[in-house]
Amino acid sequence: MQYLAPIDLLHDKTILITGAGDGIGKATARAFASHGATVVLLGRTIHKLEQVYDEIIHAGSPEPAIYPMNLEGAAPKDYQDLATTLEDQFGALHGLLHNAANLGASTPMALYDIELWYKVMQVNLNAPFVMTQALLPLISKTPESSILFTVDDKSSAYWGAYGVSKAAITGFMQILADELDSENPVKVNAINPGPTQSALRMRAYPGENPNEMTPPEAIMSAYLYLMGRDSKGETGKVFMAQE
Repeated sequence: MQYLAPIDLLHDKTILITGAGDGIGKATARAFASHGATVVLLGRTIHKLEQVYDEIIHAGSPEPAIYPMNLEGAAPKDYQDLATTLEDQFGALHGLLHNAANLGASTPMALYDIELWYKVMQVNLNAPFVMTQALLPLISKTPESSILFTVDDKSSAYWGAYGVSKAAITGFMQILADELDSENPVKVNAINPGPTQSALRMRAYPGENPNEMTPPEAIMSAYLYLMGRDSKGETGKVFMAQE
């Protein structure tokens, strides 16, 4: 998807990004910040978040915030605390990008480790649901706000919990979009990034040459479009970042 984003597209907007320490999360954080947003970097590895923070500051973009959080072990109260902190510090939330993911294992369903299944579902499905529910009152306060999910189409053999969780997230997105469409102007969409350079991609396809994959910076137009004002009215859809 090609979109030429105005430099002030996200001016004065506050956007939370999960999995912001590397890969697509890092690229979106830098892209959103370069277009005027104050980004909240959420992830479990503090030094990675600090590196993204430094890069954004060095680029002269608005100062971001860091919010360390391990989605695998987070409880409902942790998400309520997140909502309280964001409201106290920023007063509103204009965007939420669910990007963090756990790949799990390439294993037949009959042999899939049950504990690993729970861990993958916790990060890929339960965390986005509970976080969205906790933050929805804050997101609904702002006009033209946006909730985005990074999805994948992996419904073939051996994708296990990852494939199931991504299919479920697409369904969750569509249901949420349908519900909110009649209540408030929050946009709810998903982006399928396609084959993109990332640590998750390298784990899934260890035989690939990562240098032959599309860098995450090259697919930012889709994320900028759906997070910005020009996508008003777009909701309940899955967008392909790479045509």
